[in-house]
Amino acid sequence: MLDNLYIENGIKKEVIKLAEKAEEMISPVFKDLNYIKMYNQLKVLNAMQQEKLSDAHFTFSTGYGYGDIGRDVVDKIYARIFNAEDAIVRPHIVSGTHAIAAALQAVLRPGDTLLSITGTPYDTLLKVIGLKGSGMGSLKEFGVNYKQIELNKEYKIDIDSVINEIKNDSSIKVITIQRSTGYSWRPSLTIEDIEFAINKIKSVNSNIIIFVDNCYGEFLDIKEPTDVGADLIAGSLIKNIGGGIAPTGGYIVGKKDLIELVSYRLTAPGLGKDCGSTFGVIRQILQGLFLAPHITIEALKGAIFCSKIMELAGFEVSPKYNDKRSDIIQAIKFNNKELLIKFCKGIQKGSPVDSFVECEPWDMPGYSDPVIMAAGAFIQGSSIELSADAPIRPPYIAYVQGGLTYEHAKIGIMKALSNIL
Repeated sequence: MLDNLYIENGIKKEVIKLAEKAEEMISPVFKDLNYIKMYNQLKVLNAMQQEKLSDAHFTFSTGYGYGDIGRDVVDKIYARIFNAEDAIVRPHIVSGTHAIAAALQAVLRPGDTLLSITGTPYDTLLKVIGLKGSGMGSLKEFGVNYKQIELNKEYKIDIDSVINEIKNDSSIKVITIQRSTGYSWRPSLTIEDIEFAINKIKSVNSNIIIFVDNCYGEFLDIKEPTDVGADLIAGSLIKNIGGGIAPTGGYIVGKKDLIELVSYRLTAPGLGKDCGSTFGVIRQILQGLFLAPHITIEALKGAIFCSKIMELAGFEVSPKYNDKRSDIIQAIKFNNKELLIKFCKGIQKGSPVDSFVECEPWDMPGYSDPVIMAAGAFIQGSSIELSADAPIRPPYIAYVQGGLTYEHAKIGIMKALSNIL
């Protein structure tokens, strides 16, 4: 009966067989994920209990937001979960890019140098830094210098080159690390990779601020970058940590003095964290956080299934189904523009929202190339929900992520594969 229902929903018989074969092969990998999920669920629960979370915190503040106890308890819970001194979590942060930009703009000054040690950052950060565009108030326009060091041939941080650069350039104030793959064909950086780099850098210059773009990485390990020495990290609430329920927002977590600077950047000098109404979204932010350890692992299972079934179908994938992962992104190389677009359209057809819509490449704000984005989500742009996006450029790679349930991720990916066979 299930096979008949699959077929009625546009999934081809050969894809059903490939799915059965893929699930047989990936089942041992799924077992190893249960420990991570349980550990992080306990960590989140403990943080909420330690901060005495109450129904009274689900406030609806307006205007200046003075005395918003819900806003304040969210910051404390996040700081505790990330084993950090302080946090700022706000619905006013519109995206991961906004959170990252606010953090960098807060701590860098004219004459300082920002050094990326994971190559070129994600596309939307190029105009923030000043590598593209002009007249937008980029870091470059405010006199901040920028350098980058590519990953080595093993896609690891080239620590020898990093140390050499630090020794030769005293203006380097912030080193940025992108944990996730972004729009690149490489493995995500593990917590062990990040810890190794931080220890080496701090042994040479302990004053350098280590910033980690943590987007797509939360709750995929029992440790976060702040557990291994990162001074600041940032991410989006419509990715892993919002659990598919937070309607918007972002977070920045780290050292107390740095978070204070970030708060002045988000509001104004002298106002900081004391202002900012939350419009009644505190319950959603915290309920999403509570569900996030479970939902993140559901999305990860979907990525593993996607990797195996697409490999069985003859496509090159990164990472492989049994590789260690540090983000929820699955990359599939099509080497063909039309196949790429058809695959993304298939993901859209498998969505609960706007499944009837034909997604097309378009010039999205912040991106250098036209981007096709399949995202039939309950929260607009939510990439913890099943989605796929791709810059329209060779070698035509689709980046699949999310899935509030493994079952939906599986169905959506099967539908997308059926759309291109």
